[in-house]
Amino acid sequence: MVSQMVSYDVKDLALATKGKARIEWAEQWMPVLRLIRERFEVENPLDGLTLVACLHVTTETANLMRTLKAGGAQVVLCASNPLSTQDDVAASLVADFGIATFSIKGEDRDTYYQHIQSALDFRPNITMDDGADTVSVIHSERKDLAANIVGGTEETTTGVIRLRAMEKDGVLMYPIMAVNDADTKHMFDNRYGTGQSTIDGIIRATNYLLAGSVFVVAGYGWCGRGVAMRARGMGAKVVVTEVDAFKALEAVMDGFEVMPMMEAAKIGDVFCTLTGDIHVIRPEHFALMKDRAIVCNSGHFNVELDIEGLARISKSKCEVREFVDEYVLSNGNRVYILGEGRLINLASAEGHPAVVMDMSFADQALCAEYMAKNAKSLDRKVYPVPMDIDKQVATLKLTSLGVNIDQLTDEQIKYLSSWDMGT
Repeated sequence: MVSQMVSYDVKDLALATKGKARIEWAEQWMPVLRLIRERFEVENPLDGLTLVACLHVTTETANLMRTLKAGGAQVVLCASNPLSTQDDVAASLVADFGIATFSIKGEDRDTYYQHIQSALDFRPNITMDDGADTVSVIHSERKDLAANIVGGTEETTTGVIRLRAMEKDGVLMYPIMAVNDADTKHMFDNRYGTGQSTIDGIIRATNYLLAGSVFVVAGYGWCGRGVAMRARGMGAKVVVTEVDAFKALEAVMDGFEVMPMMEAAKIGDVFCTLTGDIHVIRPEHFALMKDRAIVCNSGHFNVELDIEGLARISKSKCEVREFVDEYVLSNGNRVYILGEGRLINLASAEGHPAVVMDMSFADQALCAEYMAKNAKSLDRKVYPVPMDIDKQVATLKLTSLGVNIDQLTDEQIKYLSSWDMGT
């Protein structure tokens, strides 16, 4: 059981046995990460480094933490969302794997940020984020830590947006790899992972029948594409709202109806925001919704829904079932907010399936290794994941699935790299 030397703040260490079984179950579906862990155990590429990770504390994340520790790092974990923690997993990380963990499902805002501070007290050399919260705290409150940090990684679209804004303003204090932008991350994790797990979260929270409903998807990025695809597969009529002309056009070409939120608010039965922006659904939208409209967010931060604005136009609020808050508007209509507006796929479900997180976390592990080896030659910028890492993860994933692909012949390679061979 737990070493007395491991620092932690988790709900209950007695949950560890259940958590370990679930971690080991997820590991079966993460063969790429397992291969990386086996190599890390031999090579120790992170030896002597302290890595602070602010991620969703799930079974899949636990296997990433095991991999990083196998690489020689001192690993410290805190939650990137107050509702995404799996308490049994947090307990097992401490008790069975000796990983300092600060995370409790349902923690309030003060506890959430105290946990980040507790993790940062370990003085990281590498940061690993899902939303850039540790980076934000370091740059605003813990600037003394920056000189000790060689680099970081970022997992989400929202976080990358934040970091690129920091780079543009010239305030970013160390290089960061945009793991989210790797093809093996956003094309699969964002689309297939978010698509399935968001629908799973909505159904678990409400037991609502999607077939025949009008399902409004706000934002048609990779996450929005995934949710729209899965909602249509469940029999819903899908409406997309967008601010980007190219993405809106793509949604139209994919067969979805596209309209402004002010129009969609009148006809939607279920609403899901996936934009990464603030106040996508506002009081003027809530006021137009049908009675018993279901509203949720799967775009990382709960600011996508103006919940304070909804409260102002409501005459009452109560929890009608777990993860479902009922707001009664002045006109008597009821609006149901799921999971306090936080990531519904993690608030009421288990997040992305392990088989897809295998690729995202393989990217994370390899990018941490890359930072450890190359950070001294990098500027204080946001960097794309090197193509060889992306291709390595894709190749390993295909191998694990038993899928073989063709190889270019010498003639084909020459043709693709020449200008004088003609047609």
